[in-house]
Amino acid sequence: MQLKNEIGTLILRVTLGALFLIHGIVKFQGGIENTVGWFSSIGIPGFMAYAVALIEIIGGVALIIGFATRYVSALYVLLMIGAIVKVKLSVGLLGNGQMAGYELDLAFLVISVYLTMNDSKLLSIHQLFSQKNTDNVKKAA
Repeated sequence: MQLKNEIGTLILRVTLGALFLIHGIVKFQGGIENTVGWFSSIGIPGFMAYAVALIEIIGGVALIIGFATRYVSALYVLLMIGAIVKVKLSVGLLGNGQMAGYELDLAFLVISVYLTMNDSKLLSIHQLFSQKNTDNVKKAA
């Protein structure tokens, strides 16, 4: 049963990481200045567009390789709460025909909460470091 949970958590971690990585890359490909302007237009300081995009990219890579999963996921929880409350809540769960609703943001939020509580060690950098530390302790003893 434990292996099934680890595999499920691995799938969630890698998928969420890939999706955030793509979202971050798109912000730069589409011209980060556009995102800066949009942030400013909704009352968020424009420089935060850079911060969000970098968190999405760096955090996405970190999740994919299994590095600092809980910390990255906690940052994503904050990003998704901000996105839902500041941007999407007013258009509803499914949107208003002109803008998507917060259903995807809610799914990302829930996955992030899960990963914050249940770190995935399967196929992760964390596992490699933990294994090396365990091996070094065993050799020293």
